[in-house]
Amino acid sequence: MYPVFLKLTGRRVLLVGGGQVAAGKLAGLLADGALVTVVAPEVRPELHQPGVTITQRPFAPSDLDDVWYVVAAAPPAINKAVLDAAEHRQVFVNAVDDPAHASAYAGSVVRRAGVTIAFSTDGRAPALAGLLREALDAWLPADLDAWMVASDAARREWKRSRVPMEERRPMLLETLNRLYEQKEHSQIPTSNSQLPRGM
Repeated sequence: MYPVFLKLTGRRVLLVGGGQVAAGKLAGLLADGALVTVVAPEVRPELHQPGVTITQRPFAPSDLDDVWYVVAAAPPAINKAVLDAAEHRQVFVNAVDDPAHASAYAGSVVRRAGVTIAFSTDGRAPALAGLLREALDAWLPADLDAWMVASDAARREWKRSRVPMEERRPMLLETLNRLYEQKEHSQIPTSNSQLPRGM
């Protein structure tokens, strides 16, 4: 699997299904700014939201026209039809809890202070991904927003000064350590190798 984060703001997304599972996926799509069209013969009331286009009928391949991404939250037979049609159009499909009929797998996500971390088990064990997400969420520092502010400011200065990429990680560690100079217990990793690449 190739991990990637999608920028859906202003892009058309098709949500196939009108039940509780589809409703659970809608909030995240709207939060990312997607232009969502829901297609299903029956649609729960909570899917009727401002900015959401509702089409109450069975899925048709033409529903994929001009769509960037699809979430299929329908029975497996319908998800398969969605995937088959999407393959011809080279559009990725996330079939909820139906990995056999998916070309994209949504991760279990932690979002905090501009940091997004996603876990995937290739669709095989979503509950495990959820447990890992909860564990990491509890482990992340409470003041991660301060890490982000400091890192963002440092990165702008490094780009302006043309600091080579390989020199940035140890410099970032020093920057973050300075946030804790007045604290008794540092929460900063002690090994440069623990910091993410490309900061």
